[in-house]
Amino acid sequence: MKAKVYVTIKQNVLDPQGNAVQGALHTLGFNEVSKVRIGKYLEVDLDTNDRAQAEEQLKVMCEKLLANTVVEDYRFELEG
Repeated sequence: MKAKVYVTIKQNVLDPQGNAVQGALHTLGFNEVSKVRIGKYLEVDLDTNDRAQAEEQLKVMCEKLLANTVVEDYRFELEG
């Protein structure tokens, strides 16, 4: 089973890296860009066919390592 994990900074948390990318895009002439938020994308292969078990394992992985839940949100999608 393959999982796609998306980790993003919470909306109420400042994103200086996103602001820097937005400024660079403006410098390049992309002035229509009004906001950029930076995040992470991960693909995780799991050796299980039990969807409930995979979801529980992913939740634990995200909360213990993949996301800093104080300042980041996460979501995942399972395939297979």
